[in-house]
Amino acid sequence: MAAVSDRLPAFPWDKLEPYKKTAAAHPDGIVDLSVGTPVDPVPQLVRQALIDAADSPGYPTVWGTKELRDAITGWLRGRLGASAAEHRNVLPVVGSKELVAWLPTQLGLGAGDKVAYPRLAYPTYEVGARLCGAEAVVYDDPTELDPAGVRLLWLNSPSNPTGKVLDKDELVRIVAWAREHGILLFSDECYLELGWEAEPVSVLHDDVCGGSYEGIVAVHSLSKRSNLAGYRAAFVAGDADVLGELLEIRKHGGMMTPAPVQAATVAALGDDLHVAEQRGRYAARRAALRTALEAHGFRVEHSEASLYLWVTRDEPCWDTVAHLADLGILVAPGDFYGEAGARFVRVAFTATDERVEAAVKRLG
Repeated sequence: MAAVSDRLPAFPWDKLEPYKKTAAAHPDGIVDLSVGTPVDPVPQLVRQALIDAADSPGYPTVWGTKELRDAITGWLRGRLGASAAEHRNVLPVVGSKELVAWLPTQLGLGAGDKVAYPRLAYPTYEVGARLCGAEAVVYDDPTELDPAGVRLLWLNSPSNPTGKVLDKDELVRIVAWAREHGILLFSDECYLELGWEAEPVSVLHDDVCGGSYEGIVAVHSLSKRSNLAGYRAAFVAGDADVLGELLEIRKHGGMMTPAPVQAATVAALGDDLHVAEQRGRYAARRAALRTALEAHGFRVEHSEASLYLWVTRDEPCWDTVAHLADLGILVAPGDFYGEAGARFVRVAFTATDERVEAAVKRLG
């Protein structure tokens, strides 16, 4: 066991604990803008679907119910513009983080293989490479990589942590490059429905992939758009051959989405109203925090989508973390996401309206 854990970096959030204690000591309590966990209620129709399916004594299937696959494919066609999506193009997963961490292992990657991901990125892409013994490589533009040995290419648009969005032309160019070199492309699109100053586009959109999913897979989650982080409701969609292989492996591993969660996912994907309502909450919090941070001397970069503001005062990120902790505000240091983030912090706007208002007052 030690041999496996020794491959992994130190768990980054542990480094934040002293600053969390400082922020928690504020007379009015902590405003935690670090992790980005949803705080608003689970939509009532989703909770009701979960309750209605609670009497589920049998084992669920890894591929999910027909109703779930219908809901996913319908959403892919209607929301993402993936008109060719069929059941064989979808696979439920037990939360997207599990999929990201174990994907290289399930693909059979190992020593001598390379897993590529953005220079500023969600740390779990690197963890997935390390778990299987592959080499982790970072990029600014994936098409500038030496393709030799690259077996898996991660895209992340909208980006965590920066909120940067890859436009349609960029996606077309990258998909073409990956296909030319026989590189499997996985696109993490978990924030796709949270575009503010840009309209995120999926790699599965007909205009990007040409209506063929060969060599491409998109990752989607209901954690953010539907407040279902606690449900671990997610799915992947795309290349049927890749997903068929993953399905067989995950059957053996017992990686099954619980039946009540499958039913809740069907309800969530079938309702647009709660998504619009949640977007409205986040938009108001984002606007309030952005105004307050800029007035406090911060510069916002990218942040055109996702649930975060990527900001800097042109100082080491840990100095910024300490400064804000003294105000009772906890944020994530940019170097959690790569060395290129060493002078930035990531500010989540997933706190309650009351806590966001408290942060705005303290920044003022």
